[in-house]
Amino acid sequence: MSGERIRLVVLFGGQSAEHDVSCITARHVLAAVDPDRYDVVPIGIDRTGNWAIADAAALALEAGPSALPDQLDPTGTAIAPTGAVMSPDPTERVVVLPLLHGPNGEDGTVQGLLELAGVPYVGANVLSSALSMDKIKAKEMLDYHGIPQARWATLQSGKVTDSELDGIVEDLGLPLFVKPANMGSSIGVSRVDTRSDLDGALELALSYDEWVLIEEGIDGREIEIAVLGNQTPRVSVPGEIKPGDDFYSYEDKYFDGVAELLIPAPLPADVRDRMGELAKQIFGILRCEGMARVDFFYEEERGLLLNEVNTIPGFTPISMYPKMWEASGLSYPELIDELIRLALERHERRSKLR
Repeated sequence: MSGERIRLVVLFGGQSAEHDVSCITARHVLAAVDPDRYDVVPIGIDRTGNWAIADAAALALEAGPSALPDQLDPTGTAIAPTGAVMSPDPTERVVVLPLLHGPNGEDGTVQGLLELAGVPYVGANVLSSALSMDKIKAKEMLDYHGIPQARWATLQSGKVTDSELDGIVEDLGLPLFVKPANMGSSIGVSRVDTRSDLDGALELALSYDEWVLIEEGIDGREIEIAVLGNQTPRVSVPGEIKPGDDFYSYEDKYFDGVAELLIPAPLPADVRDRMGELAKQIFGILRCEGMARVDFFYEEERGLLLNEVNTIPGFTPISMYPKMWEASGLSYPELIDELIRLALERHERRSKLR
């Protein structure tokens, strides 16, 4: 990829509840890429699903993430996905960087679109994206492979009974954490300290998804680690989060800035090594490629317990994924370069299949 000019299509926005986070991430990625190496084409997707290319998208980002309207004006450039990414220069290669957090972006839908278009893209493929996004299915898969996790229960909309909820509280104890199965950035997540709080937490979670995950509360440290690579992934130094809220909430992650981030996390060498090996194992089980952030809890008695896997982790200035790689010797621009290289490598490898 040395010296080669690449058309980099940056997808941002989207229809999920993580729309604003995606816009914030896109602004910082666009500011970090080298304009001498990349012909950058931003494509914004508004909350209603309309796509706008280049000028309208770039102007919205320059004005700030809150300026991206619910409905973008495509300014006469209504686009088809394949037409949007093609370069007028035949010597210029094309790579798509999806920065669409949550459903309709991180769950395999956009990845499937890009597969059909035959375009290289950064990050996990269709299967891995869908599996990792669904917290319940990811937990079931990883449980099959013996990955240590917090105890959990699942519920489906329309099938919730008081007796079932009573049984979950009795089995898992209090506090509990209630989460939509398909959502990120802690959106829709509630901490439940009493049985009477559970109904409201479920109502909130079910407003985002038909399936809900209920997990036991863990009295442990929140430790994350970044994974980078395709068939031979490597891991960063781990980082620890000390939330400013009752848990690492949406506000804590993106707005309050109260959470304390310790990079590298103060851990014994054997625990750090074990975390790296577990993270690479989980990355392989879920068939991830490109990147992932793997989140753990660390308890003195039970050791490391997987929390969840994020295949499109945040890239804001206070996001853990780029900060952990920076502490591992890979700068923000170098990280983006490496992700693009990995996207091209995978595309070339898979293009040889019959």
